[in-house]
Amino acid sequence: MGEELTLFRAEFNRSLRIESREERITGDSGAILLREVMERLGLERWLQDRLVDPRNPLTITHPQIELINTAVLLFAQGWRDQDDADLLRDDPVFRLAVSKRRGVAPLEMRPREEGELPDRNPSVPDGLASQPTLSRLIRALAMDENREVLRESLLEAAVRRVKAMRGGHRQRYVTMDVDSLPIVVHGHQPGSEHNGHFHARVYHPLVATAAELGELLDVRLRPGNAHTADGALEFILPLLERVERDLCQVASVRIDAGFPEDELLSALEARGTPYVARVKNNAVLNRLAEPYLRRPVGRPPAEPRTWICELSYRAESWSRERRVVLVVQETPGELFLHHFFLITDWTVEQMDGENLLELYRQRGTAEGHLGELVNVLNPALSSAPRPKEHYRGQEPERRFPSGDSFMINEVILLLHALAYNVAHAARVLMEEATGEGWSLQRFRERVLRTAARVLIHGRRAILILGHISGAYWPAILPKLRTLRFAELK
Repeated sequence: MGEELTLFRAEFNRSLRIESREERITGDSGAILLREVMERLGLERWLQDRLVDPRNPLTITHPQIELINTAVLLFAQGWRDQDDADLLRDDPVFRLAVSKRRGVAPLEMRPREEGELPDRNPSVPDGLASQPTLSRLIRALAMDENREVLRESLLEAAVRRVKAMRGGHRQRYVTMDVDSLPIVVHGHQPGSEHNGHFHARVYHPLVATAAELGELLDVRLRPGNAHTADGALEFILPLLERVERDLCQVASVRIDAGFPEDELLSALEARGTPYVARVKNNAVLNRLAEPYLRRPVGRPPAEPRTWICELSYRAESWSRERRVVLVVQETPGELFLHHFFLITDWTVEQMDGENLLELYRQRGTAEGHLGELVNVLNPALSSAPRPKEHYRGQEPERRFPSGDSFMINEVILLLHALAYNVAHAARVLMEEATGEGWSLQRFRERVLRTAARVLIHGRRAILILGHISGAYWPAILPKLRTLRFAELK
């Protein structure tokens, strides 16, 4: 097919020869699967109809939606840096997956004339967009109107996946988990600060997830020294309106001990939204709990034991008294009892203490989704103001001011969140097909990051999967065919 280059022979086995050839081989065959998920959910058309492209149409080589496909698929496949687009420029699967052109056109190469620079206005893109092109995309997406479209796309992806898998119907009930998480940075990016709680220099974004579904519903970047509850009211209330309009009939809110402030709790109560939150222990609550911190009469149990007591409590900063549930835990072999408090606007008749505790403990599932966003996708929020000192090895004729690095980093985080939702939608199909749970890491390693070869036969491109790497694809494809959001419109 092209030039063969023998690299070396293995010393441990002289019959083994390592060669480099111009083959259409990839290690990211799952990019095709993820692009198919986006296509069947109609996310591309939704984004294309709403995003603003500030570029001059006469100088565009890569359409904006292809650039967004490139960024989302790179992040979902585990390629963190925009420089990776240069490395994967000629990867056949990525070229097929990001392109809107049909047939084998995405694989066709237009020969460059002698001395022609790669990015100088080719009539047809002959590879993935370069790192500078992707950087300009992210800067364009940092415009207020585009950033809001990206933010809304997270909920839209969840709505479309749920309706496609439920015959066009919304969920009856959704629990919206709101939490903060640290995104560690390695530099002095604007807005990042050393956070003593996390012992690192971080951003401290707010994230909302749909507990029963697994999707991320919204993400808002905040400075690293932001308090857990900073901006929570403005973040939660508008999102609740959209969730109950598009995703479910009834939504409740679940938050941890850093969020309960009177303004937020009162706003949730005023709109009739059920909530449950943990409350930090304090001297007044501990005095209320003292009569109940006694072990029951009898031999200590061999297993951990929990009992629940109903209380009422009003903090000095609160406008009213609220229901508080005391949870006492006894662990065999430990001298002291452990206890904590939950606050809620559910009445005892609507939800008793045992069920409330069980509902709160399910926060662990949402924390697992956030852990996958941070540890599996691992967003690199590295944008910082750096004036361009050279362009193609020469001093630039003009220097342009740097973009707003904080907003650019928020766009990068939103693109990672969208990539997470797309990968999660594919992961859910695999879980339904196999009847077992899949972590995102396992799904990526066994299904997405698999080797394949692309052949061109006539005017068709054929993706050939290895016997081992392709073992899971036959299971997921029947489920993928049911993912038809467009047909429900």
